Amino acid sequence: MVISRTPFRISFFGGGTDYPAWYKKHGGSVLATSINKYCYLSVRYLPPFFNHKYRIAYSKIESRKTIGEITHPSVREILRFLKIKQGLEIHHDGDLPARSGLGSSSAFTVGLLHALYALGGHMPNKHKLAKESIYLEQKVLKETVGSQDQVLAAYGGFNLVNFSKNEEITLKPMTISLKRIEELQNHLMLFYTGIVRTASDIAKSYVSNINRQEKQLEFMQQLVDKAFSIVNSKKDIRGFGEFLNEYWQIKRSLSSAVSNPEIDEFYERALSAGALGGKLIGAGGGGFFLFFVPPANQAKVRKQFNKLIHVPFKFEHEGSQIIFYDREEDYSYFK
Repeated sequence: MVISRTPFRISFFGGGTDYPAWYKKHGGSVLATSINKYCYLSVRYLPPFFNHKYRIAYSKIESRKTIGEITHPSVREILRFLKIKQGLEIHHDGDLPARSGLGSSSAFTVGLLHALYALGGHMPNKHKLAKESIYLEQKVLKETVGSQDQVLAAYGGFNLVNFSKNEEITLKPMTISLKRIEELQNHLMLFYTGIVRTASDIAKSYVSNINRQEKQLEFMQQLVDKAFSIVNSKKDIRGFGEFLNEYWQIKRSLSSAVSNPEIDEFYERALSAGALGGKLIGAGGGGFFLFFVPPANQAKVRKQFNKLIHVPFKFEHEGSQIIFYDREEDYSYFK
């Protein structure tokens, strides 16, 4: 059996510029971090004593005889991609709900690839995990997703991620002091709205016309550099929150699907309680709200949202990991 642990992520600035439709023409950049909330995937070869060859447990349980019968699209296409012939049992667990804007689908793809490579006796590097996950999600599954989630799930860390016109992706880790990291973390609050949505559906509402929103995306990309400058200096960290407020106002203008009256009310309530800025994580439409709140005002914000789930978190730096590996059994008779 092999168990992988793959982090979810929080994207601060630059989301939208990581879509190939944009960065292949203009380039792009994202300031984001992985966090200490994870997707866990356990995989093992399935003994040949059952009526099924594949058993997949997630929010549903599938027992299938062939790969083509598998309903879960990522599982089905990853097994095809890796050309796995042996029977498998796959279990998924997550610290946070799916379809909530924290890159859960990409964490699943990266984590399953990682676990299955390990089960087969291979140790892929982080670049391979990221690139293959991007290929699977964008080219094979044809989902409307960007390229930051897979990179952050594979590599982990607080990074400035650059996307070149030639499709090269480079990471610049934020090599700043622990004190500065803690100062930023101590100003961030994450709340679950309870609104479930599918990120690719929200993204389709503006990605299809992404080149018509050139001014908005260029300004969103400029905010990446401004936020980077704040964090990577001795400037007042509150400027980061003010930039988040600017960013959210631009992002919600990309499409009517990004926000709605309920989400707008959440945001105004947070500002009235002392938040300096914030944004929905991911494509928008629901999921998790991130707020930048000076510590002195955080009790007021918690009280304002006492019916929502507050999720404390820390930045994470390891990326996808194999946390359990046991291949001592002889599986040769499975073949």
